[in-house]
Amino acid sequence: MPTLDWTGKSDALKTAKNIPYRLLDYDSSLSCGEKNSGNLIVQGDNLAALKSLLPFYRARVKCIYIDPPYNTHSAFEHYDDNLEHSAWLSMMYPRLELLRDFLSDDGAIFISIDDNEQAHLKLICD
Repeated sequence: MPTLDWTGKSDALKTAKNIPYRLLDYDSSLSCGEKNSGNLIVQGDNLAALKSLLPFYRARVKCIYIDPPYNTHSAFEHYDDNLEHSAWLSMMYPRLELLRDFLSDDGAIFISIDDNEQAHLKLICD
């Protein structure tokens, strides 16, 4: 099976483990409906949010859909989509590692991506 190596890979492999668990704070000014309804909107860094949600949803999610930056070498209003391949891979790997832990045995992950990083994404998913 092919493997992929990139600058910063050793750090990326440790990132998910090194992110601390944080408590989620309830903010009534941003909320709608009953507090304990089971519905959540989490605002913040997605890596920290995933780590905070993991204790509640580990191995319980049947379907995950993500739409990560395509790395098209463009600049957008809310994020820069112009990363070196190694930086993109180092950003994606820990998120995919945490997402995998959310999946139930019969779960699936769907990822929207274009040709810029598709081959690299497949390798890190494998």
